[in-house]
Amino acid sequence: MAVSKDDKYSKILNAAIEIISEKGLDKTSISDIVKKAGIAQGTFYLYFSSKMALVPAIADNLLTITFQRINDKLKGKKDIESVLEVLVDETFSITDEYRDVLILCYSGFALDRSLETWGTIYKPFYEWMEDVLVKAINQQAIFSDIDVKWTAKMIITLVEATSERYYSSDQKNVAPDEYKAEILRFCKRSLGIQ
Repeated sequence: MAVSKDDKYSKILNAAIEIISEKGLDKTSISDIVKKAGIAQGTFYLYFSSKMALVPAIADNLLTITFQRINDKLKGKKDIESVLEVLVDETFSITDEYRDVLILCYSGFALDRSLETWGTIYKPFYEWMEDVLVKAINQQAIFSDIDVKWTAKMIITLVEATSERYYSSDQKNVAPDEYKAEILRFCKRSLGIQ
């Protein structure tokens, strides 16, 4: 996991992700988390006000992991086609690896009615995609008449929703590579990439 806070914060977050993945959010107690993390219960409250307060931290951590993996795979490539291919591939990979935790994050934000927090967590990711799109427009690699902010959000949302749908479905009669190829074709056609 790519937690960048201090050691105790990392221990709490990693323990929470592990236990919540095993037991589910409702059956996980703060006592379970601190026991797994090897810290005192009072220490938990120095970092999180409640069990539900873990949800944004978990979501932020997973997005950080995704973004790191994308950047690692791109290794300096900045062309729109490479970015889309890596975005699709890594989003599917992360969704497969962390599917139960992602479901927790979505349900946690819905239960807490804090979807605006989701937008705050995603802001750097959206801005990164906006930058990719602006560069592609400047290089005349894509349509120039798109709304960059909306298009960036739509691409990320579409790729994530497609991967989540695939991995949360019981009916996997199509290989993930076929889903990835189709979402990639759709994004390229939508942006006017030849």
